[in-house]
Amino acid sequence: MPSKSRTVSKSGRRQSLLAYTAVVLSVIAIVISAIGYVHPKIEYINQTKTVYVNGTSSSAPVNLTRYNISGSLITPATSLQGYPPITTVGTPGNTLYGLNAPLNASELAVINNASDSYFEKAGEMLLNRSLANSVGSTVKSVQPFIVNGKPSVIYLGSITCVFCGENRWAMALALGRFGNFSSLYTGYSSLGDSDVPTIYWAPSHYNISGIDLGSFYSSNYINFIPFESTDPITAGFDLQPISQMQQIVNQSGNNVYMKAFDYIVQINNFQGTPWTIWGTSQVGGADAVDFGNSTATAPQPFADWTHAQVFSLLRNPNSQFAWTEYAAADLYIAMTCASLNNTAGICQLPVISQIETAEGY
Repeated sequence: MPSKSRTVSKSGRRQSLLAYTAVVLSVIAIVISAIGYVHPKIEYINQTKTVYVNGTSSSAPVNLTRYNISGSLITPATSLQGYPPITTVGTPGNTLYGLNAPLNASELAVINNASDSYFEKAGEMLLNRSLANSVGSTVKSVQPFIVNGKPSVIYLGSITCVFCGENRWAMALALGRFGNFSSLYTGYSSLGDSDVPTIYWAPSHYNISGIDLGSFYSSNYINFIPFESTDPITAGFDLQPISQMQQIVNQSGNNVYMKAFDYIVQINNFQGTPWTIWGTSQVGGADAVDFGNSTATAPQPFADWTHAQVFSLLRNPNSQFAWTEYAAADLYIAMTCASLNNTAGICQLPVISQIETAEGY
């Protein structure tokens, strides 16, 4: 190790070796910086591995252009020619069965109609640190992206990313407290990145490099502006450079999405997916690491669960997995409520105001 060498080195030869090593390490650092993104597994593990509250957000907004625009959001197609729902059944942990299939009414209700009592209990567990899984992420204050008089939730993710796959459950639960989804779709992270069951905001171009835009979400309080990078789902995690993604977004011709991506570039701190903005809070990764129950009696890993099992766990939460997803949603809800001056009904839950205070949102 370099520090140890500095301690024991006395000869010129060793000093030269140290200098050479320092140069090599500097070059490596420059190369890593130039890559432009980091796989979320590495990025998030370095951010936090323990449950915590307080001290995760900065004290003042960064100096960014204020966006206050009008325009229509993108409503995507309900199905994609050449990308039908996958009907091939594979073994657990190695299947894409049902990908791109719309959720049924019962499944949608889990997201849109979750009981406030679930969020209250999960928030209490977050605050008293009784969750077995890790909840929390780096949060930075930003100017809100206002569209049609409402602040926005902006999301940049990838269908191949396992952390995006896990994180969408908490995102959807949080968004369901401010509006509703008329459609969501069965999804997975890539076969080469743990193949976890997830949901997609829209049918995905699951076998090409591109970006899926838009959702079927509506709210009187907020806008939801998702950007979902696509690559072959049968491979591993991959992510296009920001500049390439922006070119594709600009080809859409949608002013709201083009300006929103300009905003992402302007913030200039993207290091991996998932990357989100919740009103005046920008989150630098998934805000939970939740791939199972993390207990001695834990069932099979998250990657081996079916979508039906996940919906069952969220419909009747009595597991660490479910409580972690609701707690992660609580953090997103608290950020959004702080941006709305607590005007939405969910903001009146006692635990939400407690989280706002604890986190300094």
